[in-house]
Parts: sequence; C-alpha cells; structure tokens
Amino acid sequence: MSLPKEMTLIEITTPGGPEVLQPRRADVPVAGPGEILIRVHAAGVNRPDALQRAGKYPMKPGMSPIPGLEVAGEVVALGAGVNEYAIGDKVCALTNGGGYAQFCAVPASQALPIPEGMDWVQAAAVPETFFTVWANLFGLGGAHKGQRALIHGGTSGIGTTALMLCREFGIHAFATAGSADKCAAIAKLGAEPINYREQDFADVIAKKTGDKGVNVILDIMGASYLNNNLKALGMDGHLVMLGFLGGGKANDVDLLTILGKRAVITGSLLRARSKDEKAAIAEQLREYVWPVLSAGRCLPIIDKVYEYTDAAQAHARMEGGDHIGKIVLRVECRYTG
Repeated sequence: MSLPKEMTLIEITTPGGPEVLQPRRADVPVAGPGEILIRVHAAGVNRPDALQRAGKYPMKPGMSPIPGLEVAGEVVALGAGVNEYAIGDKVCALTNGGGYAQFCAVPASQALPIPEGMDWVQAAAVPETFFTVWANLFGLGGAHKGQRALIHGGTSGIGTTALMLCREFGIHAFATAGSADKCAAIAKLGAEPINYREQDFADVIAKKTGDKGVNVILDIMGASYLNNNLKALGMDGHLVMLGFLGGGKANDVDLLTILGKRAVITGSLLRARSKDEKAAIAEQLREYVWPVLSAGRCLPIIDKVYEYTDAAQAHARMEGGDHIGKIVLRVECRYTG
C-alpha cells in the first residue's frame, strides 16, 4: 500500500494561547517496531494538550512535541513485530503525542478496536479519558461497588466518564460543577450534583453521608481544594489528584486529618506512564469496559466537534469552561490508499 510522503499537522509554534496552534506540512511518520500507523479520522482535545501548548506540561524524552493524546482511525501500516492488528482495522488509541495530525504512529499495545456501533468522533473521545479514569479512580483509588465517590469537574470529559462508570459499576457518586445547567447534566448521569458556587462541597458531603464521607475523590483542582477534600474523605479514603487548576503548592495542610482518617493522597500523569503500564490499562479496559461500550452504555458525551485546522477554537472553548463532555477534532485526509 502506497502512503503519501507528507501530511498536515497542528504544531505549537511557540508557548502561548490557543492562537499559537497552527497547521504545517510535515513528513508522514513511520511505524517503528511494535507500532501501528493510523490514518486519523478524529482526535480528542484534552486539558494536557492546553498545558503543553502553554509550555506547562513536563515533557520527557521521546514524547512528541505535536499535541494530541487520543485518536481514532484506520490502520494503514504495521511496524515490525505487530501481529494483533491488520491493515484496514478500525481502532482508537492512546498516543504518546502527535494526535493532531492526519497520520499518527502509536504503540500497538495502546490501541483498541473501536466498539461496535461507535463512530469516529465518539471513538476518539474514549482513550485518554477512559484510560485516565480507569487507572486513577478504579486503580489508584480502588473504587468499587457499594462505595461513594466525589468527582470534581463533573461535566468535563474526565468527569462525565467517571460518573458514567460509577453508575455502571454501582458506585454512589457526587460531583461538583459551577452552574445550574452543569448540575442538571450531572443529575442526568445518575450522580448528586453540588454547585460549588453556592455550596461548600465538604459540608454537603457530610450532610448527605451522615458524616461518613466518601471513599474516593477524583480531583483536578489541587491546592485550593486540598483541605476541603480531606474533610470530605471518609476513613481510609483515597484522594487521587489529576490536576492543579487551583494551584500546585499547598500551604497549611491539615496533617491531623490525614493521620486521623488514615487518608491516602496520590495521583498520576497518564502520559508519563511506561509503555507496559499503558498496555496493562488497555487490557483492563478491554476486559471490563469494552463490553459495556459495545452494549451502547457509557458512550462518551460529545460537546462540540471542530475541524482539526480549527484546533485553536477548540482550545479556546475548552479553556472557557462552558463545555459539557468532550471536544473533538475531525481530521480531513484525502488519502485513499
């Protein structure tokens, strides 16, 4: 099969605002050993993309400078040693960067077949959020049936995914949001909404749980929420941190509460995990979550779709904070094979 020599991608021309995302021509990547080359039909937009664009995301050697952590498309080339996929297979994949492009090379172990009935846009909205939620809420946080969870940013891509999976696996969920519309969306997902502009979430959790607290908190705020999160945790609870929109350094931490509740504070960066760790998460998703998606449940909520050359507009919407669910880029490619 003949592939084009060049493609269009979206690059970060210099650290800055959404306007620094600009299209340029570049060579089509080559699938290395253990990799597949995907003709990208859609790519998800995520908060780490914006942090990378602003020059605030820690980049390790080997990470692509091109943004884009998840894609959906067709396999068009196989690297040495790949036998689990064939040319023409439809897949979605967690990338190591490079998703905002017409072609993207990814480790085959980080790809999964697109669930039956799911379109390109929906499939592109799955990998980053489902890998993140599974590894952190269910992995590090140990959430399981019969427990209680608090999800901050309940209408984000991560938030809506977490709430759907909580409902699917029998976890009583609470979630914070900052408007009536967002709280209504949370309620539709089966969780109890808390408007953080009008209520103290720790007080609400105490009242709703009879002062027992929640077993797991999935947090994107960091420092500004730390002590209130500790108040909301129950005994032996897990606070899992995914971001620091409210600051990355906390002062006056309530250490006595940590000791008294035997609280576990942890967190992770998905992109920094090893290839083997990501492969293990993919296999867990294949076993526990893929049957759910194939049955038409827990499908990603799509806020808005942009052409990939309008990535700057997509980033502006995400940072504006009005979106509910995932923002996705549709990727044009006239290559016919």
